[in-house]
Amino acid sequence: MRRRAYAAAAALLCALLGAPGEAAAAPSAVSDRPTGWATAGSGTTGGAGAAPDSVHVVRTRAELKTALANHGDPTAPKVIRVTGHLSGNESDDGRLLGAQDYAPGWDLRRYMDCFGPDGTAWSDDRYEWCKRMRTLRVTGSNAQKQRIQLTVPSNTTILGTGRDAALLGVYLTVNTGRNIVIRDLRLEAPVDHFPSWDPGDGATGAWNARFDALSVVTGRNIWIDHCAFSDGRYPTSRATVGFHGKRVEHHDGLLDMEDGTDFVTVSYSRFSDHEKTLLIGSGDGKGDRDRGHLRITFHHNLFSDTAQRSPRVRFGQVHTYNNYFRGSTDDPDYPMRGQALGGSSYFLGAGLESKIVSEHDVFAHTGPGASPDITVATFHGHQFSATGASYNGRRVDLNRIARAKFEAEAAQARAEAESAGTPPPEWALRTFTTDTGWTPADVYRYRPQRSPRAVIRTVLREAGPTLTSGRSR
Repeated sequence: MRRRAYAAAAALLCALLGAPGEAAAAPSAVSDRPTGWATAGSGTTGGAGAAPDSVHVVRTRAELKTALANHGDPTAPKVIRVTGHLSGNESDDGRLLGAQDYAPGWDLRRYMDCFGPDGTAWSDDRYEWCKRMRTLRVTGSNAQKQRIQLTVPSNTTILGTGRDAALLGVYLTVNTGRNIVIRDLRLEAPVDHFPSWDPGDGATGAWNARFDALSVVTGRNIWIDHCAFSDGRYPTSRATVGFHGKRVEHHDGLLDMEDGTDFVTVSYSRFSDHEKTLLIGSGDGKGDRDRGHLRITFHHNLFSDTAQRSPRVRFGQVHTYNNYFRGSTDDPDYPMRGQALGGSSYFLGAGLESKIVSEHDVFAHTGPGASPDITVATFHGHQFSATGASYNGRRVDLNRIARAKFEAEAAQARAEAESAGTPPPEWALRTFTTDTGWTPADVYRYRPQRSPRAVIRTVLREAGPTLTSGRSR
């Protein structure tokens, strides 16, 4: 039902936007070269030029781990072709591991009991099993991390090959790796069997999971293309109900980039059915690491039912163009309700010192109370520039929305500081501006589609794995 509703919405938008012949021709969706920030610096070629014995075909987690090591020379150029479903929770003998394999005796309900009925404070003495549950949560989480985390070294291409190529529950990481290409893969977010409850996170507490589908830390020159990221078989709506009626969150991010990561392009990919989707910059206090970095391009991607962070940016110079964002206030699994409806959902998130440039992005939001409020949220970010955006078939001024939100949060911060008799935070004294201090066309060549109709058509047709096996990089 939901997909049919989206199809109808897309058809309506196509009818409303642009006259016949107005849409620009779609760019070449299947290319051996990236567009955007991944072309900067030394460029991004991945494992191009790999020796014959550095071209690997993998079908299991163990084989993927061996291929990444590449005969003891992990940073030499290599191409890894993934065939079939590959599970991160797979043992070396092929068994699928669960919570009891990592931490025998672990019990999520008993863990929750140790916080009391309202989840406000942990006590080792509340029940006889509390100390054991505390220990099991830590040891189980560490054991699962050791199993599912696979780190991608420099000069690597990972390609999906065939109709069912997928990494299921793999915690794929880049840690200082450079020159990496990941294409044609489906990545299903890991299920953290040992999430933690933090009573002090937010007004009533929050669940926190540990593992992303893909995490990039201090990576450089990375191209992610024609991939599909989602919660897949394990939507949060099916998780156990915990404190205050909140579902237990077993997922962290789909794609996170932090700690000086630089020169990244994410293109023709799908992000769907997830809560904390895409984080750029891990904290307001990490400016010493992130300023002058986090230069990332997103183009021709589909963001569908991604409740927040599509992306959420701190510090970075981020260019989004020709992306298609869609969601609904009454989606059964990932409803998107913005601030105007008392919710916390949004697509573009302008965080501290972020410099986002959005060009010809398309937004569709349906359901009771749907409004353009969903398009942008500010989190101390005062520099934001958008041109050519559309919302539900009409042009929309994202700059006006971002300006109003920043001015409101800055005024609130100043008022709270005055009431407390303390100086206001430095960001709250800034003035909102559409001058981001950089222009994408000054850095790299690209040609955005200017018709929303063309963007929708291109993204729905081309984004996601192409099921092509003939690529070499």
